[in-house]
Amino acid sequence: MDIISENMSHGGVQGVYKHVAKTTQCEMTFAVFMPPSKKTPAPLLWYLSGLTCNHSNVMEKGGYRRLAAELGIAIVCPDTSPRGESVPDEKDNWQFGSGAGFYLDATELPFSVNYNMSSYILDELTELIDDKFDVDMNRQGIFGHSMGGHGALTMALKNPKRFRSCSAFAPISQPTTADWSMPAFQKYLGQKSDEWRKYDAVSLIEDGNFFPKLFVDQGEADSFLEEGLRPWLLVEACEKAGIEIELRMHKNYDHSYFFISTFMEDHLRWHFSHL
Repeated sequence: MDIISENMSHGGVQGVYKHVAKTTQCEMTFAVFMPPSKKTPAPLLWYLSGLTCNHSNVMEKGGYRRLAAELGIAIVCPDTSPRGESVPDEKDNWQFGSGAGFYLDATELPFSVNYNMSSYILDELTELIDDKFDVDMNRQGIFGHSMGGHGALTMALKNPKRFRSCSAFAPISQPTTADWSMPAFQKYLGQKSDEWRKYDAVSLIEDGNFFPKLFVDQGEADSFLEEGLRPWLLVEACEKAGIEIELRMHKNYDHSYFFISTFMEDHLRWHFSHL
């Protein structure tokens, strides 16, 4: 692991790091905020970003450091996809390829060589974080935005013993039926099949996966709300499965980091109460 930068912030350290990842067959960059040192290892909160983003978007615009330092929470921000000249991409398509890994493990060539973001985050990056940072791996939570909200929900639903908490900002609730995610799923995973359901929160709940409580914020002025995000599908699936969900709809808020930064502290406090 190489250090790209480390900066003091609110008594803690905001770092950016890179390493060569086996799961994605390329160099990966990620960010970690470590709070001021305490006697015990810090609980760990994963933040997954949305389409077109990388590790830096929430780091620069999310506004999480002051409260994370106060609460003593470590926050790790992975990239959203593999990157590099050797990684297949569609440069004119912001909904696929670079910046759009959808937090899945691709099964279709040539994408299956590099696009293994689920295994990268859950296995390889997890091992690296555990080895290099003073964090408590028994106290982990996960949250994210849009495509990252989808990733957080699916990872939590499939790993309820690992994650103690899960929340999301404007998540893609059912990507297997949303226009902006279906084409990517087909390229990564082939024709629609049970493989798609492994990366769909609503489908996972319908198939018996369970997480005790979810917390979701959504802007009513979000331009992607009706066709891409559709949080009511998630609420309906949770209610049928007996999963407790709190969905807050916010008038006049859109899909941007102005929305995310407004409610970031609510999410940090919510996760801290579970971690």
